[in-house]
Amino acid sequence: MLNELNIKISEFLNKKIIEDFGVQVNIVVEQPKNPEMGDVAIPSFVVVKAAKKPLVEITTKIKEYLEEMDLFEEINIVGPYVNSFYDKIKLSKLIIESLDFSKSSEYKGTVCIDYSSPNIAKNFSIGHLRSTIIGESLGNILEFKGYKVFRINHLGDFGTQFGKLIYAYLNWGDKEKVLKNPIEELVSLYVRFHKEAEINPSLEDEARRIFNELEEGNEYYRSLWTQFKEASLEEFNRIYKLLGVHFDEYSSEASASRDSNRVLSLLKEKNLLEIDDGATIVRIGDDMPPAIVKRSDGATLYITRDLEEIHRRYSEYHFDKMLYCVGNEQKLYFNQLKRVLNRMDVPFKDAVEHVNFGLILRDGKKMSTRTGNAVTLSDVLNESIRLALKHIDEKNPTLAQKEEIATKVGVSAIIFNDLKNYRENDYEFNLEDATRFEGQTGPYLQYTSVRIASILNQCDFDKNNIDYSFYNNNNFFDITKKLDEFSIIIDKCINELAPNYLAKYLLQLSTLFNSFYSKEKCLCEDIVERNTKLHLISLIKEVLDKGMLLLGMQLVKQM
Repeated sequence: MLNELNIKISEFLNKKIIEDFGVQVNIVVEQPKNPEMGDVAIPSFVVVKAAKKPLVEITTKIKEYLEEMDLFEEINIVGPYVNSFYDKIKLSKLIIESLDFSKSSEYKGTVCIDYSSPNIAKNFSIGHLRSTIIGESLGNILEFKGYKVFRINHLGDFGTQFGKLIYAYLNWGDKEKVLKNPIEELVSLYVRFHKEAEINPSLEDEARRIFNELEEGNEYYRSLWTQFKEASLEEFNRIYKLLGVHFDEYSSEASASRDSNRVLSLLKEKNLLEIDDGATIVRIGDDMPPAIVKRSDGATLYITRDLEEIHRRYSEYHFDKMLYCVGNEQKLYFNQLKRVLNRMDVPFKDAVEHVNFGLILRDGKKMSTRTGNAVTLSDVLNESIRLALKHIDEKNPTLAQKEEIATKVGVSAIIFNDLKNYRENDYEFNLEDATRFEGQTGPYLQYTSVRIASILNQCDFDKNNIDYSFYNNNNFFDITKKLDEFSIIIDKCINELAPNYLAKYLLQLSTLFNSFYSKEKCLCEDIVERNTKLHLISLIKEVLDKGMLLLGMQLVKQM
């Protein structure tokens, strides 16, 4: 509503300036840096210059125009600015009556999101959390605003790492151990390969040879690869279910590899392929290394397979945007990918966008499966649930279904702890801090929602029998303005592809409620006053719950 009012004010003032001074201007409605100066500031410079009239005459006229609008309770001229305070009662009524938190029915376009994409035969590490959670929340937010979203999990089930894994399994693996505990045993073999390769670098060449044979269809290697893949998917799906994450499609590097000759043929038709030292490349400018689409040994690369996948997805989904939720370290790669698409001059050449993000650090260091310095997401989630249960036992030991509630709180704590950080930044992971019931945490949001629900459950209210004069009080008015920001925040999340803005907004709204509750008695004797207060906090709960669901968190009724 405030955005619409700013436009309305600007249009009204521009019209009056034309009528009285015969000049066309574009007055910008600003917010004073100091809130004590007003809610709205109108600079007069552009009018003074265009109308060639004295400053005092122009500012006086602007003040008169604003008085005509009957929206403000106080209007002051401060030098070249006309600063105004809204009539809190009138504005609050406009905002409250216009609030709409329902899903948009207007189609905005089609977006494919490629996210999560864990590697087969490795534990789902906490390092994969960011892609999974950012992608899922962006999908929720885009759908809420009217976009058709297709969620794609492109599994890392092909590449040289499988040559390494097969070599390790054939030389050091124990079939019985692998069958009994597949993921942990395969990870152990992968780590051992890298330690052995440090002593004997020729193992890297042997791994590349094995992968090349795998890609060409070696039946034995393929049977091993299939076993590794099936064991991994079983574990991944368990994690996704716990996180509440879902996909419309599972694609794979392997299938893209088998079909990569199609995109290579297309590149050849457009005369974009060159041979350089035995490798097949596409030149993409002097400021960037060429894109290698086939090694000298004939093996394809990530970019070859991604080019094939993009073409397939466009053919199937006709997307307007193709988002890739992948870490900061792949910026160069995605710049190369976009350059190749531009050289191919495909209709979707400008549709690809890299939703990059920073690292989750442990003791200031990157977690890596290769070195064994990794934490599995399963272990983190289990520990978070345990800590949530501990907090519940301390605060509400007789609570029914504690384990189920602790699971929702613990998992949501991990999700929120990630999303409250701006995606491009690294952050240090601290599980104890993430699961606290106070501070900037997911449990704090859930607790605030539960607290509001407990108040509302004690008494019915009539939202049609309220008194807006209470909104002259800043305790009410500040909340109203914050509720009005919800749609602006959602748009900002989409424009910047960054869910942290919604996470921070929900924290601010929760803080405003808790401050309000400490100052105002909600369950008061006066019926109209009680209706007014309960109606307001019900709107807070509606936004909190909607926002948490969009972030991918789970709601609880008790804590």
